[in-house]
Amino acid sequence: MQLNSQTKQFLLGIRDEAPILLGVVPFGMIYGIIALSAGLSTFEAQNMSWIVFAGSAQFMAAKLIAESAPLGVVLISGFVINLRHALYSATISPYLKGLPVKWKAVLSYLLTDEAFAASIVHFQKNEDNPNKHWHLLGSGLLLWTSWQVSTAVGIFVGAQIPSSWGLDFALPITFIALVVPGLRDKHGILAAVVSSLLALLFFGIPFKFGMILASFAGIGVGLWSESR
Repeated sequence: MQLNSQTKQFLLGIRDEAPILLGVVPFGMIYGIIALSAGLSTFEAQNMSWIVFAGSAQFMAAKLIAESAPLGVVLISGFVINLRHALYSATISPYLKGLPVKWKAVLSYLLTDEAFAASIVHFQKNEDNPNKHWHLLGSGLLLWTSWQVSTAVGIFVGAQIPSSWGLDFALPITFIALVVPGLRDKHGILAAVVSSLLALLFFGIPFKFGMILASFAGIGVGLWSESR
């Protein structure tokens, strides 16, 4: 099998994504459990995983739905949390230029934190490979499948756990585990510190709207710091 073949690139994407699943699978299971505890039905919880397909946004949506937040607040929160995907898209788009719109639509749906992390390194090392986009297809599909299965397992397990147990502690712990490894420079650290302090300051604002304000402030401070 030639190195540049579509099948080879697809399998390489699966291989590079596989180790990351060690963190993804527990994350999906926790989401399934928390979604049920927030009052979502099994059908709604599972559908959110394939329609939204964004773990952090799904966690936040479940929390806001549990608090009877207006739809607008849920949508704005999801938008803010997923702003980082625009950065992923801007970074990876030069490697995918020239692809048909159908290909770009599929890959944009599969472009998550983990799929980006696995494929961007491959793209940088194989910039001249005309079939390199198959790598992202492989990594993205493996992640998508694992997310759907782990969500289903979490939903099944969650149905057996009394709501009185309280699983809210899993949400902040999971977010901390996602954020901390990504703080690699002073700009990111500054943004995280500012947004964290403001989130505490605005804690009492209804429907977690204070987190939206804190997120925008953190993004603004990070961009300001980097521009200097």
